[in-house]
Amino acid sequence: MNTDYRAYPHSLELTVAEYFAGIGLVRMGLEQQGWKVVFANDISLKKFEMYRTFYPASYDHYVIDDVFHLIPRNIPTTVLATCSFPCIDLSLAGNMNGIIDGKHSSAFWGFIRMLEAQGSNAPPLVLVENVPGWLLSNKGRDFRVTVQALNKLGYACDVFTLDALRFTPQSRLRVFLVGAKLPRSFSELRLIPQRSSSLLPQQLKKSIAANIDLHWFQTRIPNPPPLKTHGLANIIEQIDQSDERWWSESEVQRHLNMMAESHRERVSILANEPRTTYRTFYRRRREDQQRAEVRDDDISGCLRTAVGGSGKQFLIQAGHGQIKMRAMTPREYARLQGVPDHYPIEASSVQALTGFGDAVCVPAISWIAQNVLNPLVEALPIATRASYG
Repeated sequence: MNTDYRAYPHSLELTVAEYFAGIGLVRMGLEQQGWKVVFANDISLKKFEMYRTFYPASYDHYVIDDVFHLIPRNIPTTVLATCSFPCIDLSLAGNMNGIIDGKHSSAFWGFIRMLEAQGSNAPPLVLVENVPGWLLSNKGRDFRVTVQALNKLGYACDVFTLDALRFTPQSRLRVFLVGAKLPRSFSELRLIPQRSSSLLPQQLKKSIAANIDLHWFQTRIPNPPPLKTHGLANIIEQIDQSDERWWSESEVQRHLNMMAESHRERVSILANEPRTTYRTFYRRRREDQQRAEVRDDDISGCLRTAVGGSGKQFLIQAGHGQIKMRAMTPREYARLQGVPDHYPIEASSVQALTGFGDAVCVPAISWIAQNVLNPLVEALPIATRASYG
C-alpha cells in the first residue's frame, strides 16, 4: 500500500468478535484504540470469571462454549474477529502435535468454520496470534494451512512478530497474522521481507519465502519501540519480609542446591551487594534432574501456565547479605502483561496465574490496533465499509 491511511478519520464503528477471549486482555488492548467487543467466546468458565470482574456487562455477549458448538447466526456482524487459539500443540514447551491433529490447537478450525458460515457477513478483518512454534510445527505445514484457510475465505494475509519486551519487562515473542478482504490490487509481498528484524526475524522470513505462492498483502508498519533491558524491579509487589509467601530458609537452600554452579554464583554475588536486586527463575528438568535456572538480567522470562509441560515463574530477592525466594504473585503477572492495578484479581492464585500466563500483552495489542488494524479499516473497499457502517 502506498497511502498512509492513518491520516483518515474512521467511518465505521470498530466492532469486534473475540474468539478464545480468555480473561479479556485482547479486549483491553483494542479498547484503548477505539474498538468495541460485541461478542466474546471461550470454553473456560474460570477464565470468564476473571473476565467478568473487569467487564461486568459481558454477561450479555460472552458465550462459554466449545467454538465448534457456536451457532453462526447468533454471532453479530463485526468489522474484526480476533483468534488467540490454544498454543499447547504448537509450543516448544508443549507437545507439538500441531494444528491439524492436536487436541487443543485444532480449535482454530472452529474459528474458520464460524467465518465460513457467516459468508458475506464475515468480518473484513481478522487478527490471529500464537507462539513462534506455530511457524515450526509439522515442519512448517501448520503455518501454511492456516494462511491457506484464510485465503480460501477471501482474506489476503500479512504477518509479523512482536515481543512484549518492547512494552513491559517480559520476554514474550508472538506471531501475529492479519487477514483482510482487500482488492487483489493490494496484494504485495515484495516489501514484507524488507522489514526490520524486530518485526521479521529470520524464521518468519523463511516461512514467508516457503509460502510465496499464497495470497499476501503488505501493511506499512512502523518499527516498534526498542526492547527493554530492565524494569523487573518496577513491577515487583512489595510484600512484608515476614509474609508467609516467602519460602523458608530450608526451601531457599534446596533451590540453591538445584542450581548449576554458575547460577548459584550469580545469586551469591547479588546477595553480597549493598542493594536489593530481583531475578526470576524457572524449575526445569535437565539431564534427568531438576534445575533452578536464574535469569541474569532485570527482566522476566515468558509467563506460562501449568498446562503443556511448563510451570510457574519464581522470584529471587537478593542483597544486604540475604537471599529470599517465592513464587511470583498474580498482580506481578498482571503488571508484566501490561494490566493496570485497578483490574481486580478475585480468583484463586492458581487460576489467576493460569489466566494471565495464557493471555496476551495488553500494550502490544494496543500498538497493533493503532498501527495496523485502524489504518486497515480505512483501506477497506468503499463497498465493504458501507456494508459494515
